[in-house]
Amino acid sequence: MRRTTQTYYILISSFIIATLLTIVPIPAWAKPFRPEWILLLIIYWSITTPRWIGVGSAWGLGLVVDVLRGALLAQHALGFALTAFISIRFHQRVRIYPLHQQALFIAMILLPHMSVSLWVYGVLGQDPKSWTYWSPALTSALVWPWIYIVMRAIRRTTDLD
Repeated sequence: MRRTTQTYYILISSFIIATLLTIVPIPAWAKPFRPEWILLLIIYWSITTPRWIGVGSAWGLGLVVDVLRGALLAQHALGFALTAFISIRFHQRVRIYPLHQQALFIAMILLPHMSVSLWVYGVLGQDPKSWTYWSPALTSALVWPWIYIVMRAIRRTTDLD
């Protein structure tokens, strides 16, 4: 029972830190380049321990992001659930890739999430008006190796599944 409790504490604390990184104020010019911190952790945990984090967890965390960003309810939830499904589907392949190939996979897996958000913006009559709308896919791919290394070290020192 202790191991399960420890796993929950690590998962919850990692998502709290990612949420704080998502809401920390940054300059206006840097906002389009903010990585998708929560989604990166969803992908990491879905790839390494798919029985702990799945589509339902991703949906719930997406609702949290919807509330934090003031977006249409379930906009991010749908994209997060889709991304979690894809990462769980390919988790055995992605785990053996080198980090630079994993980063490319991360960039590609973020595109469906961003496309869903773009579709919702289109339905609402909003236009991103710039190519920088797609920049979180690039910045998230650039940040991925560090997230993977840090989270793997935490997972190994705590002996998580």
